[in-house]
Amino acid sequence: MVSKYIFIDPEKQKYLPGSITCAYRPFWLICLYLAGMDLYETATLLMEEHRIASAWLQRDVVVNCFLPTNIKDPHRLELLLLNDGQNAPEMGLAAMLDDLITSREIRPLVCIAIHAGTARMMEYGVAAQADYKGRGADAAAYTRFVMEELLPFIMDTYRLPAGCPVSFAGFSLGGLSALDIVWNHPQVFSKAGVFSGALWWRTKDLNDGYNEDTDRIMHAQVKAGQYHPGLQFFFETGTQDETMDRNNNGIIDAIDDTLALIDALAAKGYDRNNEVYYLELADGKHDVATWKRAFPVFLKWGWGEDS
Repeated sequence: MVSKYIFIDPEKQKYLPGSITCAYRPFWLICLYLAGMDLYETATLLMEEHRIASAWLQRDVVVNCFLPTNIKDPHRLELLLLNDGQNAPEMGLAAMLDDLITSREIRPLVCIAIHAGTARMMEYGVAAQADYKGRGADAAAYTRFVMEELLPFIMDTYRLPAGCPVSFAGFSLGGLSALDIVWNHPQVFSKAGVFSGALWWRTKDLNDGYNEDTDRIMHAQVKAGQYHPGLQFFFETGTQDETMDRNNNGIIDAIDDTLALIDALAAKGYDRNNEVYYLELADGKHDVATWKRAFPVFLKWGWGEDS
């Protein structure tokens, strides 16, 4: 296990190498060190990087842990996991969290950004079934990593309270992965965030008898499932996510697939107004810049003072 500590300087919005060498300390104890360090007295966020040796994935997984330092009641903390964590710097995630927590627009939360590996197209997907090209074949192993290796490590390392609410978000194929894991583990997770989700993930090629009603993998899973009290879902799409329109109805597939999944959730009993949130950006694209714009909306939806 390799760990390093990095302080966040909110004025420069840069990561600064830290000097704390004690691993496995609850982060509210680490904050005591910060209190006597004038250089970091305005910092409200600490980032810690870990490299976890995963038996399930047979590789080291890098995770960046964004930890709020102005905690009044650690027992009220919540945990957010984020796929494609390697994009966190481009998103400005540290400064975003710092600004929203400092301004009290959201409650303090622990955010864990999980870096994707070189086999991203195999590890992300739907655990129960690979797509028609065999992509997502290792999604079950990724799920086991999250549930059996990552979560126990995070809960133990940061001494998060038992029953701490846990959410999972992701972008594109990482959004599909997050949704699949949340949907199949409602006893652990409370929220899913899906940005430009790869909800087209299907069992058949379009030229091989594809049926929109039965062959979209995540939609079929929701239709075969049941209502789970307490689960909430956030979806974002952009009108420029893509140009594909399989059914020639004038609506791009990214939006069509997302709205169809929301319909499937509503058919199971999920309230479109209170348990599902849909954000459509008129000029949104399938890129980090768009997700950077949408992510504060997600954070305020999930962890705003009124949420």
